[in-house]
Amino acid sequence: MIHVEQLSKSFCDLRRGAVTALDQVSFDVQPGEIFGLLGPNGAGKTTCLRILSTVLRPTGGFASIAGYDVATHPAEVRGCIGFMSGNTGIYDRMTARELVEYYGRLYGMPEDRLQARLDELFTTLQMNDFRDVLGSKMSTGMKQKVSIARTIIHDPPVMIFDEPTSGLDVLVARALLKTIASLKDLGKCIIFSTHIMREVEKLCDRVAIIHKGRILAEGSVAELERRYKQPDMEELFFDLISKHEHDPAVPAC
Repeated sequence: MIHVEQLSKSFCDLRRGAVTALDQVSFDVQPGEIFGLLGPNGAGKTTCLRILSTVLRPTGGFASIAGYDVATHPAEVRGCIGFMSGNTGIYDRMTARELVEYYGRLYGMPEDRLQARLDELFTTLQMNDFRDVLGSKMSTGMKQKVSIARTIIHDPPVMIFDEPTSGLDVLVARALLKTIASLKDLGKCIIFSTHIMREVEKLCDRVAIIHKGRILAEGSVAELERRYKQPDMEELFFDLISKHEHDPAVPAC
């Protein structure tokens, strides 16, 4: 469903010159799977997800979603994905229902299907109690639910989550992760970016550790712990990052 092959992205910085944000990144994600991108801030996670969501164009390599090239068929790709980041960006003067409804119309949903989908999501996500609350009056947890609802209103087969729990309290973050897990059970293809080890261990079927634009290791949590002889993801992560910090020539696996 998601195919990424030798994907690269460089930027021109006035002080540093050419900066490589992604360096020949490759991976695949299947329906009914949660694939984690685990890396420190600045590792290239967001750049990768912005390319997949057609916000950025790659410098090199290839990426496709549901068979559509992200560079040459961006409109088709956007119709297949839902994208959610840690920045909720809720409009202060729109109610919860108005905002989610607005996004459904942007996706071109027929009115009868849109209204049925709104009723379904507001019930499933337990949003009916604040359906008429303005964005300016919403709590953080309310805003996060609205952000989830507008991400999945058109029922896309592919969902992209870019550090969605950033800045959330424990209870709201836990509820969000539970919702993402339920989407996997519906057969959705999910890519999940984070720098939090616990989230990877609880949620992801497979994970790629990314650092300075390169994937250093990929596999299930259990596979990676066995391969690198580490007791948990935290120790594995810090050991792998430390080795590549001291010796960038160490080959990625």
